[in-house]
Amino acid sequence: MNEHKPKLIAIVGTNASGKSSLSVALAAHYHGEIVSADSRQVYRGLDLGSGKITPAEMQGVPHHLLDVCAPGAFFTMADFQHLSYEAINSIHARGRIPFLAGGTGLYVDAVCDGFVLSNIEPDLAYRRELEKLPTETLYALLQQTVPDTQIDPKNRNRVMRALEKLHDGDTAPASKSPRYDVLKIGVTWDRPTLCARIDERLDRRVQEGMLDEVQHLLDTGVTEDFLYRLGLEYRYISQYLLGCIPGPEYMLEELSKAIKRFAKRQMTWFRRDPAIHWLDMRSQPQEEAKQLIDAFLAE
Repeated sequence: MNEHKPKLIAIVGTNASGKSSLSVALAAHYHGEIVSADSRQVYRGLDLGSGKITPAEMQGVPHHLLDVCAPGAFFTMADFQHLSYEAINSIHARGRIPFLAGGTGLYVDAVCDGFVLSNIEPDLAYRRELEKLPTETLYALLQQTVPDTQIDPKNRNRVMRALEKLHDGDTAPASKSPRYDVLKIGVTWDRPTLCARIDERLDRRVQEGMLDEVQHLLDTGVTEDFLYRLGLEYRYISQYLLGCIPGPEYMLEELSKAIKRFAKRQMTWFRRDPAIHWLDMRSQPQEEAKQLIDAFLAE
């Protein structure tokens, strides 16, 4: 039973699903505050490319965990969890309702499920050595120790993190100790509608200056490697600006495909969780969400 745990409402979903605007409307209605669960929006200066909400779009609703880290700095799931716990607890202390909103499934689960994470400090020298190696080599190294690993061989960050944990002797499976009573609400659309929304949002952000944003990051010393590892908009646009991808039309076409593949992976992740209540976005999603929240808060 979770009746003694503080309450937390999580709004999760895919890219371009409308979860940010829904979260703002719900947080405003319930006098709440929003904790962003997005692995790229923690970085300062990564605005258009990460789909970061603007001050005008916040409509006065306080947001947390935006712009908390310099671009290029190393920011981990443990960092996110620690800062989220602090933000959520402070929101509760003010007598307000915390909303955790975002599409980075691992970050959402780390907070909602209460992953018990190791306090072992990473070996930064070993990390720098790993950074020099291509992803294929890293995965081969991982397979030597863990032949049956289930990690995606193309997921460089997860492969590196697994190697670091093995190197540091941090091999115990993560346990869970949930701190909050959580209501999870899911936001997405049927595939054709979601793809159209992704294309519309991509076109709009290009018009608003997304390419200029990435050029500015490069001009101010943010490394090509960091932008590449961020994936999606920052990977494709930086590679185009550096001459590795020919032509803006081709770059945007490939970027659109990559975002849609990513959205599909997001849904695969979230669909694993039977606790998520998926809204009917073609009906009255805000009213449906309010009914769920009212019942949850009344428990």
